[in-house]
Amino acid sequence: MEWTSVSFFHQHCRRRRCHGAAAGAGGENSLRLLYKRALGITIATSGRMTALVARTGRHQQRYEHGHRLVAGCIPYRYRPTGDGKSMEVLMISSQRGEGLLFPKGGWETDETVEEAACREALEEAGVKGHLQGMLGTWDFKSKRQQGVFCPEGLCRAYMFALDVTEQLETWPEQHARQRQWFAVPDAIVQCRHDWMRGALDQCVAFLASGSSSTSNPMLLSDTSLSLEH
Repeated sequence: MEWTSVSFFHQHCRRRRCHGAAAGAGGENSLRLLYKRALGITIATSGRMTALVARTGRHQQRYEHGHRLVAGCIPYRYRPTGDGKSMEVLMISSQRGEGLLFPKGGWETDETVEEAACREALEEAGVKGHLQGMLGTWDFKSKRQQGVFCPEGLCRAYMFALDVTEQLETWPEQHARQRQWFAVPDAIVQCRHDWMRGALDQCVAFLASGSSSTSNPMLLSDTSLSLEH
């Protein structure tokens, strides 16, 4: 079964619930599987590619000890050079303010942290790939995230390294964000947030160590609070 948009998928889910097809844990798991399939699909419609829409809203957000939980990744690739290869990372523009970012967003209750990181990479940067390792966790404070469950705007980001295998021409947030590949030294200069610079440093060190699994022996937990403007 294929979907031209997530909104169409949601309509299908509502119809299934009305007929009792989604009752119980089995039904919930079935709907979750359908959503995962829908998330990674773009379909040719009327001769053009139709992208899925990004998830919005906060009703499924995860919170822990006053922190909003966030998942993100550093998309990377290697380009051949005269004396070997050079690492590049993909950065995206912010929807608010200046400076560049790595894809990140809320980790929701119906997905694993790895699924959330891959979803954000697809929605915000239009890339797919393989997660090579969890780089660590970083705490930061954002005035935009203040709410009932997170009154002080505290966030905890779980960041991964993403080996990019596909760069889509059409993606959910293409009209709201620009994307650009940078060599690592340039990315450090362009990075908007200090905590993301720390994640990039950790990514470079992790990949240089030769590790290539979702278990990172160099896992970093940075609880020093950084402020996002």
